[in-house]
Amino acid sequence: MLVDGFGRQVSYLRVSVTERCNFRCQYCMPEKPFSWVPKENLLSFEDLFLFIKVAIDEGITKIRITGGEPLLRTDLDNFIRMINAHKSGLDLALTTNGFLLKEAALKLKNAGLKRVNVSLDSLKPEVAARMAQKEVLEKVQAGIAEALHVGLKVKINMVPIKGINADEVLDVLEYAKERGMSIRFIEYMENKFAKEKLQGLSATEVQEIIGARYPFKAIGRQGASPAHLFEMDDGYVFGIIDPHKHDFCEDCNRIRLTAEGMLIPCLYFDEAMSIKDAVQKGDVAGAAEILKEVLRNKPEKNKWSEDEQNETSNRAFYETGG
Repeated sequence: MLVDGFGRQVSYLRVSVTERCNFRCQYCMPEKPFSWVPKENLLSFEDLFLFIKVAIDEGITKIRITGGEPLLRTDLDNFIRMINAHKSGLDLALTTNGFLLKEAALKLKNAGLKRVNVSLDSLKPEVAARMAQKEVLEKVQAGIAEALHVGLKVKINMVPIKGINADEVLDVLEYAKERGMSIRFIEYMENKFAKEKLQGLSATEVQEIIGARYPFKAIGRQGASPAHLFEMDDGYVFGIIDPHKHDFCEDCNRIRLTAEGMLIPCLYFDEAMSIKDAVQKGDVAGAAEILKEVLRNKPEKNKWSEDEQNETSNRAFYETGG
């Protein structure tokens, strides 16, 4: 069992396999040029897997593959197959922008992937293009359809931004609901890499928009999930992730690993330790000790709170997958 310095059990590892992305989303990295960490600086799947085995053996039961855009990494299905073969029954999931999902969905499902989270910020081609800074909607929707067809569970993530896509909250909700997909509305998280002066809808504003058409009741959070869940009269459940509250920090169960081998205890903070040397030397004991040290230093809470005046993070979300 993995326990941090505040007594919280950690069972969830998010693994970024690349910082590269084929979108330039307004709230993530709209100005970043197409220059990247050289591939030789990234950990191989074998090195990442060595650490993941350590983490699983110590108590990790849920793994999410992220990026950047993880489907840009060649042979990702083989990496997922390696993890699944080490221990069956893991909760194996993937977060993707969906652009390459149609071609990859069946291979991922056959490799052992259980679920995908797909970013879908608009159902209007011109708005989706504005958000991602390229034409994306048709391919993303085709990827979603294929993932459902092959039997993957699909969850939609939407970041509503005022003046861009905030008027589509109900449209995206209904799109997910009609296809049997769950949805999470995510409050915009202030970070220095985003486009200046963005303003997202608050959790309260999202609830007001939905409540004007659909009655619902709050049902709280499930386990250590950051999402506050709400149930409509017909039983459909949607969620809102509000990083400006600390309630989900109280039982945070996750840590993050970047493609370069930095083990990060909290999404907000820059503090991290590298496992790169240990895994490249095959030093399993050393990797396990670094894991435990990172957990000892895991902070109690983030800084996206009202009492911290919505402080802006230096974290590059394209390195950690959010």
